[in-house]
Amino acid sequence: MAYGQRLGDAQGDGWRARYKRPDGTWGSKSGFTSEKAAEDWGNEQEALIRRHMWIDPRKGDTPFEDFASELLDSIGPRLEAATLAKYKSHLNNQLLPQWSAWPLIGIFNSYLEIEKWVSELHEDYAESTVSSVFATFSTFLNMAFRAQYIPANPCSGIRVTSGEFTPDRLVATPVQVLRAAMRLYHTAGPAGFALAVVDAYTGARWSELAGQLRHEYNHERRSIRIEEPLKEIGGKLFKGGQRISPGGVIADGGPRPTKRKTSRPGKGKKKGRTKTPASTRDVLLPPSIAVLYEALMNSHSHPFLFCTPDGNLLRRSNFRQRHWRPAWDGIEPDDPQAEDHVPAILMWFTFHEGRHTHSTWLTEDGVSEVARRARLGQKMKGIARVYDHVTPEMEQQVLEVLEARWAASVAALTAAERAQLMMWFPRLRDTLETSNGEPVQDRIAISSPSAS
Repeated sequence: MAYGQRLGDAQGDGWRARYKRPDGTWGSKSGFTSEKAAEDWGNEQEALIRRHMWIDPRKGDTPFEDFASELLDSIGPRLEAATLAKYKSHLNNQLLPQWSAWPLIGIFNSYLEIEKWVSELHEDYAESTVSSVFATFSTFLNMAFRAQYIPANPCSGIRVTSGEFTPDRLVATPVQVLRAAMRLYHTAGPAGFALAVVDAYTGARWSELAGQLRHEYNHERRSIRIEEPLKEIGGKLFKGGQRISPGGVIADGGPRPTKRKTSRPGKGKKKGRTKTPASTRDVLLPPSIAVLYEALMNSHSHPFLFCTPDGNLLRRSNFRQRHWRPAWDGIEPDDPQAEDHVPAILMWFTFHEGRHTHSTWLTEDGVSEVARRARLGQKMKGIARVYDHVTPEMEQQVLEVLEARWAASVAALTAAERAQLMMWFPRLRDTLETSNGEPVQDRIAISSPSAS
């Protein structure tokens, strides 16, 4: 039972509260003016202990840096390599410079300091970066709350974003995708062309496509297996948790087919897996897109499909700036008189918006939600997750509507553009037909493939 203890012999020396901690040791706090006040405070601490609501002041004095280090040691082995690298980057660059020596209880009692720090972050970083850094900070403090270092997470209720207007996602038309892909053929070769087309006609993420190996293509079903996406961590590329060396070679001696323990998504090894279990999937390619994919496979002998001519894997930021942006944004698009003028196709269209485009196309064509989500690697919500399933008929419908969109996009090209396309990919003549059954090749004007 708690009690009050006089600090000295003199009347004005004050009183100290003594109470029993959960581990059986005695805790104390000084500064009380009477024995009753000290005893009441001690009884309050013991009451909190009995209700499992007590916070040990010694734990609250733990510096943020020490807690963060201990936390990463505890949860690090369970985290994906990319997540762990992100946490460490945020700690080293933004969190520790500000909060390193702060005791956790001090952070808890410093709401205005947190608000000020967030405002300062906005001066140096983009809003998305600030949101990511703050999310990491909040995650760490939420762990401190769960471990009973602080009474609550002080990040709760703090507004991080500025609330500025965010534009809607862009959706490209099939012919816009095709024309952008043709521009990419000139700057990035067949890999650039195929990557742009497959992006829009599969809805797969960059990491899922950029990491495609030869053995992950099923020639019989004409499908790609998405199971081990390419991940960039600290400037290094990884596939299935293994480092990729220059030339697209896996560090242990070369890419090889992985042995799956089960065909069900989410049951494979943890490191290098897809974003979610639902993201592990097979994606069927429409006939014409399969022709393009196989043509890319036949154009080189490198293990990874989407690579540079010398076999190095494509880097997202480099590909975006050197190839993707000029293809969609054009060159000097607002100055038709400029010597190097190239008009824009769809300004600011991003690679990830190819995923939005794919989903929108399927919605417009009446494809069921369960088939759309399965193709995009997303799980159904609610009770539909239990009862709705994809059938072969649904998969066939997806292929038919996508092939129809591709054929319409080819028909919308100029005669010279179609001639150029058929020169690059002659096998497309066998898959493309007009609505009346007449082969596309019979409608292509006899003109120079390089004509504009």
